[in-house]
Amino acid sequence: MATQTKTKSKTETMDFKAPFEAFSIPSSNFEVPVAFREFAEKGIAQARDAYAKMKTAAEDTTEAVEDTFETARDGAFTFGSKAIDVAKANSDASFAFAKDLFGAKTFADVIELQTAFARQQFDTMTAQFKEFQELAQKVVTEASKPMQAHVEKSFKEIKAA
Repeated sequence: MATQTKTKSKTETMDFKAPFEAFSIPSSNFEVPVAFREFAEKGIAQARDAYAKMKTAAEDTTEAVEDTFETARDGAFTFGSKAIDVAKANSDASFAFAKDLFGAKTFADVIELQTAFARQQFDTMTAQFKEFQELAQKVVTEASKPMQAHVEKSFKEIKAA
């Protein structure tokens, strides 16, 4: 019985591998019309051109975004450094004021020192605020330049097309 089973399996396998004629296409009777072939080739060429343009645009946009983030990162670092410098200057002024207060001999000296310190801190903070405002404006302007250049380039390409 074991030999019959093996023989039967071989026969079934051979029958299964036989071609199924319902899906076969006779190669001698099937030709693609020339117009259809030209249309397909033209469509493929247009698709390749469109893909190349999209790829270039995506690469350019990626580069512009990277440049924008790099510039913004540098600006944020500069802004942070400036904030540390301002904090150090303000704390140094406060310690100097405290030292001067400990050297005051009269209440009038304390009032005079306090008034002078308040006036000096107001002027210093006004100048610091102005510096921060100018720095922030510079950072925003510099960070937007790469994207602005990319947009201008894109508009020029669109006008040319």
